[in-house]
Amino acid sequence: MATVYKEFIVEADAAHVWDALRDFGAVHTRLAPSFLIGCTIDAEGARILTFANGLVAREVLVGIDDAHRRLAYTVTGGQAAHHHATAQVFEEGAGRSRFVWITDVLPDAMAAYIGPMMEQGGAAMKATLEGRTVSVAA
Repeated sequence: MATVYKEFIVEADAAHVWDALRDFGAVHTRLAPSFLIGCTIDAEGARILTFANGLVAREVLVGIDDAHRRLAYTVTGGQAAHHHATAQVFEEGAGRSRFVWITDVLPDAMAAYIGPMMEQGGAAMKATLEGRTVSVAA
C-alpha cells in the first residue's frame, strides 16, 4: 500500500482551521474553493465532490475526533481498490497551526496521481485558511 503524506503550516489559529476542516459538507466553500467546484451530500451521507479538473469522487466520512482535531474519510467507487485518508490539525503557537494530511491507497501506482492532487489541494486549503485566494490549474 502506498502512503502519500502532506504537511503544511497555516498562518491561522488551530481552532479556526479545525472548524473549517470538520465541516464535511462545506469543503468546497470553507476549505478548498479553488480546488473543488462542487459538493453535494447523497442519501447515505457521503459527499460527492467535483474537482476543478473535472474529477468526481465519492467520499464517506469515517469519523470526526474533536478532541484530537482529526477527520477520517474513505473514497468509494473510484479507480483505487482502497483509499483511506486522514487530516489532522495541530497547534503551532499563537495564530499558527500545522495541517497533516495522509492518504493510504491501493494499488501503489495510484499514489503518482493522488500525490499531485493533494499538493494542489493543500495549496488551496492553506491559501483559503489564511484568507488568500489561489487559482488551481484544471
